[in-house]
Amino acid sequence: MSVTAVIDHRPDQLQSPPGDLAIWVFILAELLAFCAFFATYAFTRVKNVELFNTMQLTLDRDIGALNTILLITASWCVARAVAAIKQEPIPNRRPVSADFLFAAIVCGAGFLALKMVEYSAKMDLGINLTTNTFYMFYLSLTFFHFMHVILGMVILIAVWRKTLQGGYSPADHHGMETGASYWHMVDLVWIILFPLVYVMH
Repeated sequence: MSVTAVIDHRPDQLQSPPGDLAIWVFILAELLAFCAFFATYAFTRVKNVELFNTMQLTLDRDIGALNTILLITASWCVARAVAAIKQEPIPNRRPVSADFLFAAIVCGAGFLALKMVEYSAKMDLGINLTTNTFYMFYLSLTFFHFMHVILGMVILIAVWRKTLQGGYSPADHHGMETGASYWHMVDLVWIILFPLVYVMH
C-alpha cells in the first residue's frame, strides 16, 4: 500500500470517543479536579513523610484491595454489557447485557458498603477531618470519590432499567456507552487513589 493510500485511508479509521461529547467534557473536568487533589496530597506528603507513613499503616489495606477488585470487576462487567448490546439482535443479547450491568451495580454497591464499614471504624476511633493532615486528605479524597461512585451507580441503574425495557440495540446504544464512559472514569480514579493513599511510601 502506498503512502498516499495510507493517508487517504486514515479519516475512515478515526473514531470519536464512545458516548456523548458532553460526558467527556465532564469527565475531563472531573479528572482535572482529582489531579489537582492528588498533586496537593503528594506535595503535602513530601513535607510530612513520617506522619503520612505512620498513618498509612492505620488504614485497612485489605478492604482497599477488595474495593479495587470490586471496581475493576464492575468496569469489566460494564464493558461486557456494551459489547453484548453491540452484537446482532439475537433474542438473548438484551438480557445478557442487562445481567452484566446488574453485576456491575452489585459490585458498586459492595464498594460503597465496604467504604461505609471503613468510615464507621474510623469514626468509632474518633477520627475526623481535624485529626491530622493525613486524615484530612484521606477522608476528603475518598469521600469525594465515594460521591462519584454513588453518581456512577445512579447512572448504571438508569442504563440497566432502560436496557431491560429494550431501549438499546446494536444500532442505538449511545446512552449505554455514555454511562459506561463515566463509570470507567470512576474506576480509573480509584486505581490511582488506592496505591497513592493506602500503599505508596
